[in-house]
Amino acid sequence: MTTDLLLAHHLKQLRLPTIAKQYASLAREAVEHGLSYEAYLLALVEQETATREENQRQQRMRQATFPVPKTLDTFEFHYIPSLNKHKVLALAQGEFVEKHENILIIGNSGTGKSHVASALGVEMVQKGYKVKFITVGTLVEELLLAKEEHRLQSMDKQWLKYDVVICDELGYVPFSKTGGELLFQFFSGRHERKSTIITSNLDFSEWVNVFGDEKMTAALLDRITHRAHILLMNGDSYRFRQSLQRQHEEQEEA
Repeated sequence: MTTDLLLAHHLKQLRLPTIAKQYASLAREAVEHGLSYEAYLLALVEQETATREENQRQQRMRQATFPVPKTLDTFEFHYIPSLNKHKVLALAQGEFVEKHENILIIGNSGTGKSHVASALGVEMVQKGYKVKFITVGTLVEELLLAKEEHRLQSMDKQWLKYDVVICDELGYVPFSKTGGELLFQFFSGRHERKSTIITSNLDFSEWVNVFGDEKMTAALLDRITHRAHILLMNGDSYRFRQSLQRQHEEQEEA
């Protein structure tokens, strides 16, 4: 068996596909530039590492199930003056995840709450954290089904594998008393163990309308607001402004 075939065999066994693809071309470059054996080996290992990190990042992005991945660069902060841009950029550094802190994004419909939540989630994916995006309505449906099938405990363990869970649109879709209780348990189970980002169009005083129980709502708010970061996004509809801007640009181009 030739050297190339042996190398290909061993690299396949060791699961080093990038080195298998790159070793020949990098060897030629090493000869041309007079690199040492150590420098050549380092170049190979760096290529393998970079490829693995990118593959893992792409896998985390797929697992996050963002409806549409967003970035903070594309969010026009000047439309929502109530939102503290510096605080959002500081949160994007990820310290809140290490401290198991929550982020609560509260504001009128259409002000870009989901955009900011998704963008923070994308930043956390880039930093190596496991993130999951889900609407509150869908989450409640999954919790109710898990309860019916007697697998709530295993479901809770599965969700705790995520460093950050983004629960979007709390208050948009009503749910049953049982659904409210299960959602309370879900949020409580993550308290001080993992981070949760919640977006809502309701003020805290209105959350009782969602959960249907004053004591349970008070207990929940006490937990999730403890050491939480609260972002207020009240103002005119961000989406409406963007739509008007696009229409204006299209009219100018016509």
